[in-house]
Amino acid sequence: MKHQLTGKIVSDKMAKTVVVSVDRLKEHPKYHKRYRVTKRYKAHDEKGEYKAGDVVTIEECRPISRDKCWKVVKKIESGVIAPEIPETEIAK
Repeated sequence: MKHQLTGKIVSDKMAKTVVVSVDRLKEHPKYHKRYRVTKRYKAHDEKGEYKAGDVVTIEECRPISRDKCWKVVKKIESGVIAPEIPETEIAK
């Protein structure tokens, strides 16, 4: 079985590629406090059906390009990332 990860799509602006942000917890070796580590993976999306904000599962595959060696397997949850509002509009 191939390695699978679950994360949220943070960018879908490239052709046939999405950027998936995966969080995991890591424990500090000395102080034993757990902290969150985030890593971003570029994953292949052949049909362009996944959008920013979706929670997806990605699976390891053969290298597709220099940066891509993951492909999107399935959508777990649909979601939309709200657009950022400029500071000037908030002050009004």
